[in-house]
Amino acid sequence: MSVETHSTTFLTSDGVRLHVVEATPRGPARAVAATLPVLALVPGWSMPADIWRPQLAALGAGRRVVALDPRGQGESEIPARGFDIERRAADVREFVAPYEPVILVGWSLGALEALQCVHRYGDAWLEALVLVDSSVGEDPPPAPAAQFIEALQQDRRATIEAFVREMFNSSRTTMELDALADAALRMPLEASVSLFPRGISREHWRDIARRFGKPLLYVVTGQFAAQARSLLRNRPGTRIAVFETAGHALFVDEPDRFNRLLVAFIDEIAAAARRVQDHP
Repeated sequence: MSVETHSTTFLTSDGVRLHVVEATPRGPARAVAATLPVLALVPGWSMPADIWRPQLAALGAGRRVVALDPRGQGESEIPARGFDIERRAADVREFVAPYEPVILVGWSLGALEALQCVHRYGDAWLEALVLVDSSVGEDPPPAPAAQFIEALQQDRRATIEAFVREMFNSSRTTMELDALADAALRMPLEASVSLFPRGISREHWRDIARRFGKPLLYVVTGQFAAQARSLLRNRPGTRIAVFETAGHALFVDEPDRFNRLLVAFIDEIAAAARRVQDHP
């Protein structure tokens, strides 16, 4: 099956134009896709929607897949305001509104923005939530961000280039790495620093994740494996998966495994819904 990919934009409630990449199946599969929940992808700190290429290309052959360029990232507008967790959560809610119900996938900072979105707007618009390689407030805590922020302020380009290289354990081309670094450097320094949700307790994220009442998949690298096991203990029914050999961008390092995992999770949700319909 082939995939049709195109770009669209929308205007946020505070007047910022954000860019979205949409992938849909061609041919007869398009009609089937129209009956399925949309898969909505939110990238992490400073990264563009284009980093989800492996998912747009593969998963878009069977369903509608949409990826957001958050404000200041990718091809979205760079406004003078709104680089904080509350506004970015509102952006996520407004991004998914035309596609409801959605399966929301948030990576890294995008996972926290997804959790804050659930906290502020509830979960009626969601079929399920997928959190990818981000701390969810379980133990043990991750390393503090202060050192990284200080490095950004001292030598931003070198810090960004190192950050991009370290996202992957697979071999990436110089062109790809340079493009991601350049994309990250579009956003003004102070805006990029403001994105880190400081002043919010770890318990805030933990409590949102534990209380979430719909299917939840938590996919991590080794750095968050203990947090995944803790969340499973404290929220039975959570689906977890650990990518031991992948980098932070695990869905790029091991796209086939990640895509199969998403498809299995989505199929499980659909099967559970059918059981409820058959035995109300």
